Amino acid sequence: MAFDPAPSTSTPPAAGRVSRGRSPERRRAILDAADRVIQRDGPGASMAAIAAEAGIGKPVLYRHFGDKSGLYRALARRHVDPLMERVRSELREPTCLRARTRSTVAAYLGMIGANLNLYRFLMHRATAEDPPTRGDLGMMVRRLGEEIAGMLVAEGYIPDPVRAQIVAHAVVGMVQAAGEWWLEHPDMPAGTVVDDLTTAVVGAISG
Repeated sequence: MAFDPAPSTSTPPAAGRVSRGRSPERRRAILDAADRVIQRDGPGASMAAIAAEAGIGKPVLYRHFGDKSGLYRALARRHVDPLMERVRSELREPTCLRARTRSTVAAYLGMIGANLNLYRFLMHRATAEDPPTRGDLGMMVRRLGEEIAGMLVAEGYIPDPVRAQIVAHAVVGMVQAAGEWWLEHPDMPAGTVVDDLTTAVVGAISG
């Protein structure tokens, strides 16, 4: 799963520690530090390493986010929201269904492939350890499915709203599952996966 890293606005620990207080800037600096550690260490990134990268102690980290779960959810919102918005923007393009589908699938696979450690941290570790995070991410995915269903009805691809819901959620799950498989098979060319997924999605909608 935004995995488009947010631009860093903090000063790296080597150049100076984040300032005291619970300001939005300090919170953002901690999230920047978490991004760096997760990109470096992968799903095994520890709270201690994140605190050290931010130049703070673990109690300060938890004071800003409540607990580990709060940090997980803040990171999920930071990265999954931009990913979903990118997908939405591709879906809204005024092109044919196949072209729109291909650009959407390519954007999704490109973003998770470029941010593999963040994706695995959020989708595997965070959701396994924290049910509220799993629920938040699940709700984001369901909302996307509902939006796609609305688009299918509005544009006349599937006039029946119930069938549109079924197909839309099936399509979202298919792309997500195929993306997971592709991340485990990096030798498979991305273009091949995009082409085959595009055909599968268009077939599900038009069939």
